[in-house]
Amino acid sequence: MARNPKLTASEVDGVAYRRARTWEIAFSQLNNGSSMIFFVLVGLMSYLQNAGYGIAVAVAGIILTVTRVFDGVIDPLLALIIEKARFPFGKMRFFMLAGWVIRSFAILMLFVWGSDAGLGVWFFVALFAVYIVGSSMNDIAGQMTGPVLTNDPRQRPTVQVWSTVFAYLVPAGFSILSTVVFLPRHGNEFTVGMLSETALTFVACSFVFQILACIGVSRVDRPESFAHIDVTREKAAVTVRDMWNVLAHNGSFQRYLISGASDKLAQSVRSQAVIGTLMWGILLGNMQLGTVLSLIAILPGIVFAIFGARFIGKRGSKAATVTWTWICLILAVALAAFCLLVDMRSVLGSLPLAIAFFLFYLLLNGATMIVTVASGAMRADIIDYELDRSGKFLPATVTATYNVVDQIISSLGSTLALGAVALIGFSVVMPQPTDSPTPEILYMTMLLFFGLPILGWICTLIAMHGYKLDRVEMIEVQKRVASRKAELQVDAPAEVIV
Repeated sequence: MARNPKLTASEVDGVAYRRARTWEIAFSQLNNGSSMIFFVLVGLMSYLQNAGYGIAVAVAGIILTVTRVFDGVIDPLLALIIEKARFPFGKMRFFMLAGWVIRSFAILMLFVWGSDAGLGVWFFVALFAVYIVGSSMNDIAGQMTGPVLTNDPRQRPTVQVWSTVFAYLVPAGFSILSTVVFLPRHGNEFTVGMLSETALTFVACSFVFQILACIGVSRVDRPESFAHIDVTREKAAVTVRDMWNVLAHNGSFQRYLISGASDKLAQSVRSQAVIGTLMWGILLGNMQLGTVLSLIAILPGIVFAIFGARFIGKRGSKAATVTWTWICLILAVALAAFCLLVDMRSVLGSLPLAIAFFLFYLLLNGATMIVTVASGAMRADIIDYELDRSGKFLPATVTATYNVVDQIISSLGSTLALGAVALIGFSVVMPQPTDSPTPEILYMTMLLFFGLPILGWICTLIAMHGYKLDRVEMIEVQKRVASRKAELQVDAPAEVIV
C-alpha cells in the first residue's frame, strides 16, 4: 500500500513559502567558513604584533580592545550603507566580495608585505582598522543570506546548522594546519616567515570558500528579494531613524537581544583562558583536557544541531529556545552539584566519575548547540516580523544591531574574568595549572563556569515569557506579508520601491 506523500510546510500552513535548495544553503554558509579562516589568523595577531612589529604584549592587548570598540561603531554605519544600496544584480555578493577583498588586502599587508619592515605600531593599527571594515562588511552581508534564501519554518533552521558546522570544523581544521604543518617548518616558533606562509595559504583557501558562497546566493541575490512593502519612495527609503525604530519599538527584537546578551556574556567569560586554567588545570588536574573535550564534542554537537533543526522546524524557534534552555539549566545545575560534591582531582582517576562528568558535559554542550541554532532561526523570524510591522525589510540593520551588542558584551568577558580571579588572590600573578586547588578557586570557578550560564539562561526564559513570535504567530506574519506584497503588485506596481 503506497504511503501518502508528506505535506509540505506551505500546504500545512497555507503560506507560499520560498525555499532554497540544500546545496544553496550549504554553499551560502561557506561565507561563515571563510570568516572563520580569518578568525584563526586574528588569533595569531598577538604573535604577529610582537614578532613583526615589535609591539609589547601589554600594548597589544590594549590595541585589540580599542579596535573592538571601533568594530562596534562601524557596524551600524555599514548596515545603513548596505540597506540603502541598490544594484541591478542584488547586493549580497557585492558586499561579501568587497568585504573579502578589503580584509584580505589588510591581512596580506600585515602578515606578508609590511611585517618585519620596521613600520611600527601605527601602521599595524591603521591596517587592522581597515581589516575590521572589510570584516564587518563581509559578515553583515553573509548573515543576510539566510533570511533571503528561505522563510520556510522547516528549512530555516537548516541555515544555522550549516553555519554552525562551518563555525566548528573550519577553525579546528585550519588551527591544526597552522600548528601541525606550518609551525614545524619554522622550528616550532611563530616567526615572521611562519606567519607569512600561514596567511598566504589561508587567504587563498578563504577565496575558494567565498566564491562558493556567492554561487550559493546567486539565484536569490536580486533587487526584488530586498523589496519593502511601503508604497511611497519617501517611506521606503532606509534612514538612521529606521534603525532606531527597530531597536526602540520592536519588542520581540528587544527580548531577543536580552536573551542573546545574557548568554553571550556567560559564554565570553567561560571561554577565557584563565577560566580554563582554573577548571581544567587546577581543579581537574589536566590542562589539555579542555582542548581534547572541545574536539571530541564537535561531532555529537553537530548531531544535536541537526536534531535541533528538526525540532525547531516543527515547534518554532521560541518553543525550541524555551525547551532547550530549560534542559541546559537543569544539566548545568546537575553538573555544578556534581563538581561540588566530589573531589574533582579524583574524577579522572575514577572511571564511573569520569564517565558521569563527560556524559553530563557533552549533553550540556549538545543542548547549548540547539539553543544556538534556535537563536539563528529566531533572528530570521524577527527580520520578517519587522517587515510586517514597519513595512521595511532590514536584514542588515537587525544583524548589525545584534553584532554591536555581541561585541560590547564580548569585550566585557576578559575584564569580568580577570576581576573575578583577582578577588581570590590572583591580583599580581595569573593562575597556573600547577597551582593547588583551594575552596576559593573551586567556588569561583563554579560561579564563572556554571553560575553565569545559569543566570544567562534564567534571563533568556524571562525574556521569552513575553516573546510573541511563536510558531502560530509567524504563520500569520508570513500571511500578512504575502498579502501586502500581492496587493502592491495588483494595485500599484509602478510605485513599489525595490
